[in-house]
Amino acid sequence: MTSSNGPSAPAAVPPGTPAVGNREELPDRIWTVPNALSVLRLLGVPLFLWLLLGPEEDGWAIAVLMVSGFTDWADGKLARILDQGSKLGALLDPAADRLYIVSTLIALALREVIPLWIVVALVGRELVLGVMLLVLRARSYPPLQVHYLGKAATLLLLYAFPGLLIADGDGWLATVCAPFAWALTIWGTALYLLAGAFYVVQVIGLVARDRAAGRP
Repeated sequence: MTSSNGPSAPAAVPPGTPAVGNREELPDRIWTVPNALSVLRLLGVPLFLWLLLGPEEDGWAIAVLMVSGFTDWADGKLARILDQGSKLGALLDPAADRLYIVSTLIALALREVIPLWIVVALVGRELVLGVMLLVLRARSYPPLQVHYLGKAATLLLLYAFPGLLIADGDGWLATVCAPFAWALTIWGTALYLLAGAFYVVQVIGLVARDRAAGRP
């Protein structure tokens, strides 16, 4: 199923310096099909939480997650096909991904489906990235492009969460789903943390480049 004009780049960029994402080159469009799909995904978050924590309608909650995963794929695909990329879309897409992951983690933890350490690890990662975004904003940089590892991790987790809900039930389907769901959860968590570490390294590289160039 997730973006302030940055400063002009120095004339000479040291080799290996991370590049700032090109979100600022995107047009300021709002009314596009991909943006509508991203808003639809965002509106599904409270519905998803209510289904999990209220009536505990896991089947419908899984359906919402599946729709979210499809629209996550579709909005990027349509943005390229229809040439409807936008700054707003580059913000909404990762925001929706993060909201679904964090809300699902909290809901599954409250229902004791997943252990607390997974919640602490993934929510802690989001807090660290929030600090990195503040560092970038303080230096007038836009958010960096989403790393491909982060997208892969998000995809794994969005597949893992429905599996965990099924595995929490009874019967043969729960038994079959459990090992696959936990494998996706562990791999998704590992890649999600690794993508977060790469983001931190990129931000540190930008700060180091600024200091080397004598920028405040």
